[in-house]
Amino acid sequence: MLLFRGLLLSLLAGLAAPVLAAGAVVTTEQVRAELVAHAPDGVQPGKPLWLGLAIEHAPHWHTYWKNPGDSGLPTTLQWQLPPGVAAGEIDWPTPKRLPIGPLVNYGFEGSLLLPVPVTVPANFGADSLRVQLHADWLVCKDVCIPESGEFVLDVPARSATVGQAARFEAAFAARPQPAAGVQAQASVVDGALQVVVAGLPAAWQGGTPAFFPETAGVVDNAAVPASTWQAGQWTVRVPLSAQRSESPARMAAVLTQPGTAAGTRIEFAVAGPWPAVAPLPGEENAAAAAPTPPPAPTLGLAAALLFALAGGALLNLMPCVFPVLSLKVLGFASHAEDRRMLALGGLAYTAGVVLSFVALAGLLLALRAGGEQLGWGFQLQSPVVIAVLAALFTLIGLNLAGVFEFGSVLPSSLAALQLRHPLVDALLTGVLAVAVASPCTAPFMGASLGLAVTLPVGQALAVFAALGLGMALPYLAASLFPGLARMLPRPGAWMARFKTLMAFPMFATVVWLVWVIGQQTGIDGAAALLATLLALAFIAWALGTPGIGHVARAAFGAVGVLGLAAALAWMLPAFEASAAARTGAAPTSAWQPWSEQRVAEARAAGRPVFVDFTAAWCVTCQYNKRATLADAQVMKDFADRGVLLLRADWTRRDAAITAELARFGRSGVPVYALYGPGQGAPQLLSEILSVREVRDALSRL
Repeated sequence: MLLFRGLLLSLLAGLAAPVLAAGAVVTTEQVRAELVAHAPDGVQPGKPLWLGLAIEHAPHWHTYWKNPGDSGLPTTLQWQLPPGVAAGEIDWPTPKRLPIGPLVNYGFEGSLLLPVPVTVPANFGADSLRVQLHADWLVCKDVCIPESGEFVLDVPARSATVGQAARFEAAFAARPQPAAGVQAQASVVDGALQVVVAGLPAAWQGGTPAFFPETAGVVDNAAVPASTWQAGQWTVRVPLSAQRSESPARMAAVLTQPGTAAGTRIEFAVAGPWPAVAPLPGEENAAAAAPTPPPAPTLGLAAALLFALAGGALLNLMPCVFPVLSLKVLGFASHAEDRRMLALGGLAYTAGVVLSFVALAGLLLALRAGGEQLGWGFQLQSPVVIAVLAALFTLIGLNLAGVFEFGSVLPSSLAALQLRHPLVDALLTGVLAVAVASPCTAPFMGASLGLAVTLPVGQALAVFAALGLGMALPYLAASLFPGLARMLPRPGAWMARFKTLMAFPMFATVVWLVWVIGQQTGIDGAAALLATLLALAFIAWALGTPGIGHVARAAFGAVGVLGLAAALAWMLPAFEASAAARTGAAPTSAWQPWSEQRVAEARAAGRPVFVDFTAAWCVTCQYNKRATLADAQVMKDFADRGVLLLRADWTRRDAAITAELARFGRSGVPVYALYGPGQGAPQLLSEILSVREVRDALSRL
């Protein structure tokens, strides 16, 4: 048990590894980023000098342009240069359209170089130019990962640096060029930006140029522009965004012809009047392109501590926690007459739970401070973590069922470790309980967790510590008070039968974890995990069953290891491609995938919206989905009132959903938001829904 719990803790700690490097190259699974220089005449005043960040994207991954489109973030560069040396702005290459469902983004795939011009002062006399760069980029495929890098490069001052010339020439060729004689003017007409361009080259006449606005948050990027040619002038009409955040007097855009790498850059004044800027849901005149800060907390610290204590106690009722607590029940019965050991075990278990909650919360707060879009329960957004938990619970269940004994597998010193150190075992049982309990956002916890991530670190950790204390409180009370301890049955033969019985909750937990994997990775990922668990069970039987000879044990073990290797070779690539297997709501379902744009469009049309923020690993979410949200009368009320039903699936990390939860002051799921027509703030319903609560909320629309 200690061995597997140690593996679990190591895996969770590894989630905090930052993407940083000290050198000219940073490599991740998604990109290879390199700081490069181009100085044909060395580092001299008045001579051309270019720096740049070269990015090689893994297949199907992309980063973003200066205007990322409907989502995403542009790459940013922060330079540290010697006094007097100044770096200019990124000379952006021409982007490409990146459609993602109903959204359209602008960015880059494959090989990319972001060149930056550098000016050198007249008194520069060093032998080399020391360049330091901190770069941040968002790389996306079906999921988005914020990454960053620290780069250092020394550029010789007295010799030419032309090794990167081909890269820079390709970047210069790909940047949009101002076309001589091209003039543009624009106006806002009937909710659209109308741009008239004159003087385009003859080769463009009659074509359909692509339109890339440099200013974010103005036009509807996913809309198909309407364009016409008349008397050599090209007119394009692009609908304004329903979530428009700006009304600029001047704009710039890049026009490209199909099949060309570079484009033509145009600038133009915009004649109004502009329509009123539409506020975001629950907010007034906020910038649509950036996540808004959470609302001022309405829950005080003392109330948050009490609610966290109550929510932690209710976590013990969650089915994902019960199998772990069953292990402690066995130990309880074994020490029913030893009150000292019982009390020490309860304190050790409490320490394990509280310290684990604080450590997990500290990791969450640190990653969020570093720019990661994470929420509570984030560890079960990783298929690898779920696979490790499934393997752990499978082995525990097999051990409880008597299929194998750890003493037959481990060296005698390790096999006896749990018996010699029962307090360590109690503490690590608390750690394991937290690992599987944290995704279950029990009642009273949502507001406390949402407030915690907005508080100073010390106060935030106090809220999470109260949550852990609440979870450990029932077991701690039973271990400290003799009256409760005397209610336990005396040790006897029943314990052996109870031990075998407790294997079945373990296997039920494995069923749940495999189902979560299926939601994340599809049928291939779930089947591959089952094959891995089968191979692991065979190895445990071969190595841990008493009475098998050494030769047979070695032969069976070798077969099991080969089977495990084959299963892992199937499972890991399936997990790697898991994002591609994700799907939204089924086409025949009344529910549709959530997006900010869908909410804004429905409300602008006067239609109410109900959003279910959910995740496959959230047991409370699944209960509500199959109970209240499947109730025939509730669904009829939704239909009668024309409510648009949206489901925000947070099973895998989703930066947009995390940001939306933060707007509500929440950091975990479930969250249920009912938007009325218009622009008012949404109603937030309770975590455990009832039919009456939903119907009452609908009646107030």
